[in-house]
Amino acid sequence: MARDQPEGARHMTSAAEQEQEPQEQRLGAVVRRRGQVQPGTTDQRLLESTGPSDFIHRDPWRVMRIQSEFVEGFGALAEVGPGISVFGSARTHEGSPEYAAGVAIGRALAEAGFAVITGGGPGAMEAANRGAYEAGGTSVGLGIELPFEQGLNQYVDLGVNFRYFFVRKTCFVKYSQGFVVLPGGMGTLDELFEAVTLVQTRKVTRFPIVLYGSEYWAGLLDWLKSTVAGEGKVAPADLELLHVTDDVDEAVALVTK
Repeated sequence: MARDQPEGARHMTSAAEQEQEPQEQRLGAVVRRRGQVQPGTTDQRLLESTGPSDFIHRDPWRVMRIQSEFVEGFGALAEVGPGISVFGSARTHEGSPEYAAGVAIGRALAEAGFAVITGGGPGAMEAANRGAYEAGGTSVGLGIELPFEQGLNQYVDLGVNFRYFFVRKTCFVKYSQGFVVLPGGMGTLDELFEAVTLVQTRKVTRFPIVLYGSEYWAGLLDWLKSTVAGEGKVAPADLELLHVTDDVDEAVALVTK
């Protein structure tokens, strides 16, 4: 029967193992120690052709995808010129008054020399793109990967499809000089309130936000005034960031001034 290893020998073995296994690993800006040390080197993992491919679903790889979306979006839109973003529901039906208003607004903006930028989808977005297209203006669509909506509408001349909402939103704000908001649902409200917040907090240069359709927006505006401002959650002056109209010419004049 083998004897137990002497205590001193065990200590020597442990010390030898410590010399062989790195206790600190530097991977670019990252330092790993003890149990966080990873086997191999970054170059080794890069050049390994038979290794696992699950890395493409990890956060560091997503950062590269995000960066590529910014590069593609900025590159495509850099020379579009002055633009106005038009938001609205993808469920607005052709032939409805809201669709007709979207077409008229898109046409008027194009005739005023502005590119029309929408989410690129159907409904109100299609209407605004259609108006710009028919007027011979620049019709831009910033699409988003969604499981239940179609791709870019047929009236988009310059389109960019995004994976990430926040990259898309950055491009909306960066390349627009104002927002026209037609009646819409959750996505429209999200875009509206993000724009208002950016203006309110002075994260962007102050630019006009126009709500088209006073009847549709009345309940929301009443609640903002009576409850949100009434309880001091926002200043009454913050509500002055929103302009409401039912007139296409006034909407264009307000958003392009």
